Amino acid sequence: MNLTFYNEKGDLVRLGDYINKPTVLSFVYFDCPGLCNPLLDGLNNVVGKTDMVLGVHYDVVTISFNPGDSPAKAVDKKKNFSTNVNETNSMHWNYLVGDTTNVNAILNAVGFKVKKVGVDYLHPSAIMLVSPDGKLTRYLYGTYFLPFDFKMAITEASQGLSRPTINRVLEYCFSYDPQGQKYKLQITKISATIIIFFALVLFLILVIKRKKK
Repeated sequence: MNLTFYNEKGDLVRLGDYINKPTVLSFVYFDCPGLCNPLLDGLNNVVGKTDMVLGVHYDVVTISFNPGDSPAKAVDKKKNFSTNVNETNSMHWNYLVGDTTNVNAILNAVGFKVKKVGVDYLHPSAIMLVSPDGKLTRYLYGTYFLPFDFKMAITEASQGLSRPTINRVLEYCFSYDPQGQKYKLQITKISATIIIFFALVLFLILVIKRKKK
């Protein structure tokens, strides 16, 4: 919360000053040829689709993990990927850049791993939810985010509730139907998993018996 970055205006700011309500953190670099643009596009889309209001229920902070990125580039990126944010609410989606020390510190704090390869970076695609007191409460992976999941993540962050690990198992077993607005059991995936599991067990038993003989 005490790390410092530069905002789009070039002002030196404290990260904690931008986290006083549930906050969505996203990490990109501005010249990314791969995942960063789809991630920002997905975030921009879900901001426009959810009934949670930016600036009222939550804020968004996008941080570049490339120390070479400038506030001027941040302005351009914000203009391109904040199209679902009106002028009044735009102050609640902030783009920040920083030096190597502060960038590495925030990446380590949230567990977001990047690796520089030439002029580009290898990195995952995810957004993080942070409670008003700076506690990480949930990771949402990918470049497309369902409004239902996004809303639930913001609600959990507002209460400072970390998402239990069991939910990762539930996500594997259930899929969300946006039209019916409910979760459905993925019978095919579960059946296939069970069949593969017992096939592996049978294979191991046969191998062990053969070795004993």
